[in-house]
Amino acid sequence: QVQLVESGGGLVQDGGSLNLSCAGSGRTFSTYAMGWFRQAPGKEREFVATINRNGGTTRYADSVKGRFTISRDNAKNTVYLQMNHLKPEDTAVYYCAADWSTSFTTPRWGQGTQVTVSS
Repeated sequence: QVQLVESGGGLVQDGGSLNLSCAGSGRTFSTYAMGWFRQAPGKEREFVATINRNGGTTRYADSVKGRFTISRDNAKNTVYLQMNHLKPEDTAVYYCAADWSTSFTTPRWGQGTQVTVSS
C-alpha cells in the first residue's frame, strides 16, 4: 500500500499563502485518487479537496473554493495543495489521503502537517 508523507505546513499571517506537498511511495501512486482533509482542535476531520487519478477532476469544500488549488504530479508521486488568502479559520492539521475512489470511504492517511494562520 502507498505510504504518504506531508510537508510544507507552518505559521503564516492572515492573507498569506502556503503550499503543502504530499509524497507517496511505491509505483502505484497514479492508481489512487488523492485528497486533502483537515482537523482543527476540538473538531472532526473535514474534507478540503480531492483530485482523481489523472488530475482531470477536482472537488473543493465551499469554505476553500477559489482560494485553494489541488494538483498532482504522478511522475513525482506527489500531490499539492496551494493555499492562498489564508484565514485564521484555516488553522488545522492538514492530512493527505489516498483511496481507490474519490468517495474516500477507506483512505490511507499521512501523518499530517500543522498549518497555523495568525490574525
